[in-house]
Amino acid sequence: MSRITGIKVISFDGDGTLWDFEKVMRHSLKIVLTELVKLTPEAAEKLDIEKIIEIRNGVAGELKGKVTNLEEVRLEAFKETLRYAGRPDDDLANQLNEMYLKHRFEDIELYGDVLPVMQKLGEKYTLGLLSNGNSYPERCGLDGIFQFVVFSQDIGFEKPDPRFYETAVREAGCPAEQILHVGDSLENDVEGAARAGIHTVWLNRDGAGNDTAIKPEFEIESFFDLLEIL
Repeated sequence: MSRITGIKVISFDGDGTLWDFEKVMRHSLKIVLTELVKLTPEAAEKLDIEKIIEIRNGVAGELKGKVTNLEEVRLEAFKETLRYAGRPDDDLANQLNEMYLKHRFEDIELYGDVLPVMQKLGEKYTLGLLSNGNSYPERCGLDGIFQFVVFSQDIGFEKPDPRFYETAVREAGCPAEQILHVGDSLENDVEGAARAGIHTVWLNRDGAGNDTAIKPEFEIESFFDLLEIL
């Protein structure tokens, strides 16, 4: 495996890179649906996890560019979900949203290679978290790991918007060419960072094929591979 030198800062994507977002999201929705069965079984009968996800995605699409806070988007999605199920109730939507968010953050399971490698890298490099999500470090077992964080909902720009990465470079406090960004999305993490002059690593845990024109500088299947690159 080839190596890279001159790096001072390593930034990481969150969802899909440090933890399995799909797994914890579905787990949290299952808990919400179970609670809904107890509270209003007639409404719950009209729903399943796939339908709740579909409604949320529709609401997110309608609110794109208008609402950046993902917790607000999720709340609006629960309101719409209850309307769809014939049980409109904003107070209940708030209750479900709070339950969802509690488990969405508290039940995150980091991939097994994350903490050991980050602790090692932290001895030499400045570490940052760059995310379009809303899993702040202190919420998911990573408090004290990162020296800087950039969240799209805080700055109003999402990856791969160049303004997102311009913000990241400023927060990193060094030239873009001294930053290495690691993420699982070819478009958001690799292409977006590369356009800003940042070195890129595509984390491809499942060994998926790349049928795009996007070419990462490095491709890895495990965080442990980062130690070899560096």
